[in-house]
Order: sequence, then C-alpha cells, then structure tokens
Amino acid sequence: MAADDCDLDIDDHDSEADEPGSADDSPLVADLHTHTTLSDGTLTIDEVPAAAREAGLDWVAITDHDRIHPGIDAPVVERDGVRIVRGIELRVDAGFERLDLLGYAVEHTESLDAEIDRLQTDRRERGAEILRRVEERLGVDLDLEPRPGLGRPHVARAIEASPAPYDYADAFEELIGDDGPCYVARDVTDLDRGVDLFRESCAFVGLAHPFRYDDVDAALEIARDLDAIERFYPYGRPVDADRIDRVVASDDLLATGGSDAHERRFGAAGLTRAAFEPVRERLPDPR
Repeated sequence: MAADDCDLDIDDHDSEADEPGSADDSPLVADLHTHTTLSDGTLTIDEVPAAAREAGLDWVAITDHDRIHPGIDAPVVERDGVRIVRGIELRVDAGFERLDLLGYAVEHTESLDAEIDRLQTDRRERGAEILRRVEERLGVDLDLEPRPGLGRPHVARAIEASPAPYDYADAFEELIGDDGPCYVARDVTDLDRGVDLFRESCAFVGLAHPFRYDDVDAALEIARDLDAIERFYPYGRPVDADRIDRVVASDDLLATGGSDAHERRFGAAGLTRAAFEPVRERLPDPR
C-alpha cells in the first residue's frame, strides 16, 4: 500500500521511472507537482520562482499535502516571471488502497476548508503521537513541535539530526515506516468525498503517480472518472507509458507531469510546451 506521506519511499525517489521527464527531448516548461515548507518540502514559497527559473520552467504547481498555500493569493499567479498554480495534493481512501489526488487552480470553498482543517488537526495529533513514541524509544529530544502540515519526513529529518544512530532512510525503515514500531496511521478523506470537494473547488482533478500503487489496475480505473492522470514522474516502479496513453485517449483525460519535488530539484519531470498546451487551456490566466 502507498505510504501516508508522499515522499516516504526513499528508494522510489532514488530510482527513475521509464521516460521520467517527457515523451521527447524538448525542454520542459511546466512542473505540476511540487511541495513547499507548508507541508513537507524545504523551499519557502518566496524561493519557488528562483528554483523554477534555475530549472528552465515557466510554470510550477504548488501541491502541498492537504493544504492550500496562503502565500498564493489566486488560482494562478505570476511571480518574478514564473506562473505559479495554486494546487493541493490530497490522500484519499479508495477502499482497496489509499491514493493521491491532485487538484489544480484551487479556489477556497467552505467545504474544502473545513476538510483541510480536520486533516490538519489529525496530522498534528498523529505527529505528536509519533514524536512521543520515537523519543521514548530512542531516549532523545527531537526538538520538533506538532503542528499543521507535520509529516513523517519532518520526523525523519529530526531523527537524522539527533544523536540517535539513524539516517533519514533508517528512520523510515526501522522506526516510522508503515510497519515500524513508532508508526501511527492518518485518518484520510474518503475517495468520493475528495473528488466531490475538488470538483467544486478546482479547475481539474487528477490521479498522482498511477504506477506507484499496489493495485495499478484499480487505480487506473479510478483515474478514468477524473479529469487528468499524472503521465510523467521520476520515481517508483517502471511506468507503462503506453498504457497511460491509452487511458488518456479513451477517457479524454489531461496528461500531467511533475517532479514531486520536496527540495530544490524542480524539473526532474514535467511537461514540454506541446504537452502542456491542453493543460494550459484548462487553467485560468495568472493574476
């Protein structure tokens, strides 16, 4: 089953999927899956434009976990020559597995904001319990406060920085991974509820990294009822690109792509100018 936080599978992010960037050798212009310090990334929103320019990108979507970035004041904005899409990544329970939805050009709605508040309360409480278990087991003070947006990557970084003999990968493997002694599950949104919330608030909704799930067949069937599917991403098991393309064609989906960057490595995957054109048509103009 996919992990509770999107960047937990360390080996996944160190390996490359087939065709990680684009379908041809053209330069990428859009990275539609990135994270900031609002969730479990390391860049602030003010650092995003420079990182995007370094990667040669014109467009970046900020898709923090379960949160809408307050530093982006419209569904699409232009900052220092870079167009930034206000997005969100939401973990949902599909019954057979937990999946990740990506919503783009998101607007605040009362229903979505209420669900985000609920999820952040759960993250804070869950984070406090994980910290308690880790500190009690290791006999260390991780100097980390429970807060909205807290995820296991934050805890793993704190463990690595502590006197405990664990690096980031070891922390997941031996302590806070899904089968670890300090693991605590999250209470996530139901699939149908998540899709309804996104359809009400977003320009379009897609399925993230379809070949990262245990049950790829079922995940692809879910994608058929959405607006988009992530076609390009740089980690996990090899991607059957032709299979995704057949789903895109048969169900008239948008093909998106992104690096899932949590650090300053934007543009590891994304869309060329030609591939981005149909996506751009669904996005509002920058404000």
